[in-house]
Amino acid sequence: MSELKGACIIGQSGGPTAVINASAQGAIEAALASPHITSVYGAAYGIKGVLAEQLYDMSKEDPAELAILKYTPSSALGSCRYKLANPDVDDTDYKRILEVFKKYDVRYFFYNGGNDSMDTCNKISKYMQKSGWECRVMGIPKTIDNDLFGTDHCPGFSSAAKFIATTCMEVHRDAHVYDTGMVTVIEIMGRHAGWLTAAAKVACASGYGPDLIYLPEVSFDMDKFLADVQRIYEKKGKCLVAVSEGIHYADGRFVSEAEVSATDGFGHAQLGGLAALLADIVKNKTGAKVRGIELSLLQRCASHCASNTDIEESYLTGKTAVEAAVSGSTDKMVAYDCTRKNGVYTCVTTLLDLASVANTEKKVPLDWITPEGNFLTDDVDAYILPLIQGEPERPLVNSLPRFAQLKKVLV
Repeated sequence: MSELKGACIIGQSGGPTAVINASAQGAIEAALASPHITSVYGAAYGIKGVLAEQLYDMSKEDPAELAILKYTPSSALGSCRYKLANPDVDDTDYKRILEVFKKYDVRYFFYNGGNDSMDTCNKISKYMQKSGWECRVMGIPKTIDNDLFGTDHCPGFSSAAKFIATTCMEVHRDAHVYDTGMVTVIEIMGRHAGWLTAAAKVACASGYGPDLIYLPEVSFDMDKFLADVQRIYEKKGKCLVAVSEGIHYADGRFVSEAEVSATDGFGHAQLGGLAALLADIVKNKTGAKVRGIELSLLQRCASHCASNTDIEESYLTGKTAVEAAVSGSTDKMVAYDCTRKNGVYTCVTTLLDLASVANTEKKVPLDWITPEGNFLTDDVDAYILPLIQGEPERPLVNSLPRFAQLKKVLV
């Protein structure tokens, strides 16, 4: 493929993570260093910033401040949940994107996000090809849900998994302070894929993990759930439950009472309230003291519990995306190819076709879930433990985290 010179746009989309800015830093620094990229722009609030022509000149940022992005949670450039229409039905947005690309001579587009963001990438890439505008489009993966197809794991998941396992251990300790009985239900994010809730299993190796774990990969039975809780409560006087927000009945209905409260820009149900609902049901059934805990946004912004492995791998995805595009690749997503053999973990990047990734969900293997559907096998530990290793040397001020403060100079 011929040499291509021009500007690039880097955008962030979807729910943020503790390490999404590490990917942005990797991409920004690689782009600023490339002789093939003439200008580096950051899109304000993802694709919305492109449509609104709100672009930040990343060359105006202090390099020392950019370096702190590695340790700064949530999307520094701003995010969005905006679904592009099928261009064959409505190409209004695509015409506008092409207009902006031509105005700023954008020849490289990097989009950092999850399933829906990869769909956005794929649509833009195909439209640019059809329009004859040479622009190399690359997806940079991100999602704590860990449900992107084709990659061993997703940037952001490892840190969220570490936070969840740590929190389960801490809650377990707190729940066992008194000699009175108590049931604790911890609600963990995950609409259709239970990877985050599966991370609670890692806490069990220390002896401070959940007694029961329920994922959306298998149908939920309320009567069986209550029998499971009752059995453990009567035996131990305590019961700690980890449950995915997306657990559903056999007919597909979400157990969560708040499932119809709203939807996001992609039409996904906004779940919540499950822990409180189950706690109330368990209390009425058993008469025990019950506490429901919803981890909510803490799962995706807890950079104080970030995995250094996650930080470094996330930085690598951004860097790899830029280097691959400059070398001629397009219409790809950066992915992880990992091995775990004899206690040795290795991870290298590879490239996947965007079309194979977009709108496809990877779920927890069913054989990792016990036949009773209420716990997990040790396969989960072998998979997750290598991902949560390492403590970052993050900058502090007054013993509090120091986050990047970008100037965000508009073009």
